[in-house]
Amino acid sequence: MLRAMCVLACILGLSPAVSVAADAELKALMNQERTRMMALPNGHLAGLVSAPIAGEADPFTSKSRAPLPKAQKVEFSKSWVDALPEASGGSEWACLSEALYFEARGETVKGQFAVAEVILNRVESGRFPDSVCGVIHQGTGKRYQCQFTYTCDGRAEHIGEPAAFDRVAKVARLILDGRAKPLTDGATHYHTTNVRPRWSRVYKKTAQIGVHLFYRDNYRTADNS
Repeated sequence: MLRAMCVLACILGLSPAVSVAADAELKALMNQERTRMMALPNGHLAGLVSAPIAGEADPFTSKSRAPLPKAQKVEFSKSWVDALPEASGGSEWACLSEALYFEARGETVKGQFAVAEVILNRVESGRFPDSVCGVIHQGTGKRYQCQFTYTCDGRAEHIGEPAAFDRVAKVARLILDGRAKPLTDGATHYHTTNVRPRWSRVYKKTAQIGVHLFYRDNYRTADNS
């Protein structure tokens, strides 16, 4: 440092004595600055070093440092679902929305989520088709031998209640996005309370939500029971 100051003094035409005095003053200033920095709170210095310059992009990440908003908790109420933005999606969403409309539009919102959950449970079970549309249309073409009656009852699927369809479409979007908590304990079957199919006598009943009873088939292993 002293040699550098002497060289600078020579260039500027200053005497060595002046350069030595300047060097001593610089050292004193550096010591003062070091003392102030050591007195800063823990983490403050790191924040000063890593903070991006105002107006410039953060060089360490392409994303904002602000925390992402947490997913809003699903509420099983018509008013909450109706207030959501209009839903949209691909073929799986369209199939699930249609199934919920014809199978559960008169149910409570919680019941609609439960019916949708059964369909997704079938997709994951390995004993049914491996897609939402495949599960819903399994057996379609054989009158009253399909899995979901509306697909094989011989009547055209007509959406006569647009508001009800908009609601179940939002339910379909939410459950496909994994937003809803499980309600049926792995159920793969359900029926309304005004009927009692033969399989309901042997399958395990897991829940009752609204006018639907939910069951789990007997093909699960002991570890999953």
